[in-house]
Amino acid sequence: MKVFNLRCPLGHIFEGWFASDAAFEQQQSQGWLSCPMCNSHEIVKGLSAPHLARKSNSLAPAAPAAPASSAAAPARPGSAPASSSPSRASPTPLSDAQRLQQAWLELSRQIVANTDDVGSGFADMARQMHEGEVAARPIRGTATPEEQRALVDEGIDVLPLLLPEASKHRLQ
Repeated sequence: MKVFNLRCPLGHIFEGWFASDAAFEQQQSQGWLSCPMCNSHEIVKGLSAPHLARKSNSLAPAAPAAPASSAAAPARPGSAPASSSPSRASPTPLSDAQRLQQAWLELSRQIVANTDDVGSGFADMARQMHEGEVAARPIRGTATPEEQRALVDEGIDVLPLLLPEASKHRLQ
């Protein structure tokens, strides 16, 4: 499995997992790749550090010996010390931009999970709720700039948000 750092023209950085370089190239050429933030299909590979896996039966470098303690149990002959278990490499730290992207995507997913999508009927539904014709509930949908202005002029609070496409769908 190959893990690539991918980037869209707007600078959003995200990770993609592929069986091979050829699999990445095929998915890219067929337009299957898209940015989870802006849904752009213009995706390029960024710089990626190789992930090197150690064989599961290899020993990690020995850690410095801990000071002896009278409560410590003696080691059995032939047993490996606890420090010889394979260590995991720490993940590459995220940049501020990546942390913001991650936070916005999570918040967007919470918005999607806790609102009803009324689609292009957003302005009409907001008016009906405002006028008491239907029960008020959290909704989201689409409205033209003119519909948004009209809602505000009528005293109806609206908050335009551009939700990332990835917040509307789960990969698994």
